[in-house]
Amino acid sequence: MIRGSSKLFPNLFPYGRYSAVSLFDDEHFVEIGSASLQSYVDSFLNCRDYLLLILFHDPAAIFMAITQNHLPSAGGSLLHPHLQIQSDRMPSNFQRFLQRRSAEYRQKYNARLLSDYLEYEQKTGERFIGTSGPWQWMAAFAPEGFFEIWGILPGICSLQQMTDQHWHYLAEGVLNTQKFYRSLGRNGYKFGLLFIENGSEDLDLRVVLTVRSNYAPWVRSDFTGFEVMLGDMATFSEPEVTAQRARNFWRQS
Repeated sequence: MIRGSSKLFPNLFPYGRYSAVSLFDDEHFVEIGSASLQSYVDSFLNCRDYLLLILFHDPAAIFMAITQNHLPSAGGSLLHPHLQIQSDRMPSNFQRFLQRRSAEYRQKYNARLLSDYLEYEQKTGERFIGTSGPWQWMAAFAPEGFFEIWGILPGICSLQQMTDQHWHYLAEGVLNTQKFYRSLGRNGYKFGLLFIENGSEDLDLRVVLTVRSNYAPWVRSDFTGFEVMLGDMATFSEPEVTAQRARNFWRQS
C-alpha cells in the first residue's frame, strides 16, 4: 500500500494474525526529530488505511497497535525508520488490562479514566507539557521508561473516529517529543498507540513514547514495542522446543 512517501507491506516476521510494516520514505537513516512532518503523516495514514481494511475483512480482529522501535538500541531490526502495525482477535496483556480497568472505572464513576486523569494533570500543571491540536501531552505520572511522555486524545475512543487532522497533530507531537529526546543527547526511542475497536466509549486514545539508550555497534535491545508497549513477550522458539534442546544437558550430568 502506498500513501504519499510511505510504503506499507507484510511483516517478514509477523507477530499476530495481521502484521505489517510502514516505511516513511527512501532515507536509510533519519535522526530523531529531523524527519519531515509530512513523512510521518503519510506513514500514519497508511497505517490507518491498512487497519480499516482489516476491520472490514475481519471484524473480530479488534485489538490493534501501531508501534515504532527507532534504531537497534530500541529493539529495531533495521536503521531504516519504520512503523509496525498489527491486529489480532486476541488482546495483548496491556490491551486486556486497559479494557478491563477503563470499563470498571466508567461503570463506577460514569466517566472515562484517561479523561479524568488528563483533567487532573491539566489542573495541577506539574507534569502537563502542551498541546498539538486536540492532542494533550504530559510526562507520565508513573513512568515505565526513561523520559516517558503520553499524548491523550480526549473524547476519541476509536481509530474510526480519527480524522486526517488528528493524525497530522499526532505526528506533530511525536516529532516535538523526538526533538526533546535529541536535546538530551539520545538517538533511540519507542512509540506505541493501541486501539480496541469494540465500539466501547470507555477509553480515550493514548500514545506512549519513551527514550532508549544511544545506538552503537555493540548496543542492541531485544525488548521491542511488543514487550514495552503491548506487554507481550516476543520469542522465536516454542517452550517445547527449548525443553527438547536442553534435555541432553541434563542427561549428561
